[in-house]
Amino acid sequence: MASQTAPTRVPQEERTRAMRARLLEATVELLVEKGYAGTSTTLVSERAGVSRGAQLHHFPTKQDLVVAAVRHVTEVRGAELAAAAENLPTGARRTRAVLRVLGDHFTSPVFTAALELWVAARTDPALLAEVAPLEQQVGRETHRMTVDLLGADESRPGVRELVQATLDLVRGLGLADTISDDRRRRTRILDQWAHTLDRALESA
Repeated sequence: MASQTAPTRVPQEERTRAMRARLLEATVELLVEKGYAGTSTTLVSERAGVSRGAQLHHFPTKQDLVVAAVRHVTEVRGAELAAAAENLPTGARRTRAVLRVLGDHFTSPVFTAALELWVAARTDPALLAEVAPLEQQVGRETHRMTVDLLGADESRPGVRELVQATLDLVRGLGLADTISDDRRRRTRILDQWAHTLDRALESA
């Protein structure tokens, strides 16, 4: 006698998960292309290929959609950094490779999308309440990862500040890149900072 199995809802759950992912990815794309003010729920549903009814079922307002996109961007940023960090070289050029990974991260579309949310959150208390703790989380995780990748010993005086200065520098270069392609200047600065950072960490 053939065994009977209970019907599964996995296919429907997978379709729902895929649809939500398309909506969140479309939101991020539009944040990069049109900014926060130019991103609307109508444009998101059109870009994602999802009906307005389905979108409104999951994200009734722009606020709901953007808050979910904030979380999505946070996860994507962390995953991209972790994946890039897995293939770093060892030896004399490791510090420069770490800075290259960070530089790529802070000039990536997900960073640009996050920047749009920072600006919008400055004057939107409800959005700020969502963005601020997530950015703090990303900041802590990025700092911890940078410490690990550099092999930095933060128990030594000044090392924590060197790591934070590195992240502030790379973030600032990423901000400059949103206005114009600053790749050459960024490369020169990070090359020099890699030498400075190696010497400073050795003497700390």
